[in-house]
Amino acid sequence: MLRHLIHYGIHFLVPILIAVCFFKDNRVKVALILLAGIVIDIDHLWATPLFDADRCSIGFHLLHSYWAIAIYSLLLFIKPTRILGLALIIHIIADSVDCLLM
Repeated sequence: MLRHLIHYGIHFLVPILIAVCFFKDNRVKVALILLAGIVIDIDHLWATPLFDADRCSIGFHLLHSYWAIAIYSLLLFIKPTRILGLALIIHIIADSVDCLLM
């Protein structure tokens, strides 16, 4: 139970806290963008079985591959894509922590 609380806490609470603490002028817009990072979980639809609670998504799913993570990291260094990159990295951190807690 604790594993799921931590995992989903990072997915949902951390983006909101980052938006509120660091983006005061645009906190709602930034929070929505950061929360939208969960969209990369669409690659779970291509997995068989669709859901496996004991599967680590890092390195398994296409949008959670090491190549994809490298691209997400690069987005952090380009000003127009910085918030999107942050959203995707937060998602990867949440999934990495979940893998560590398995």
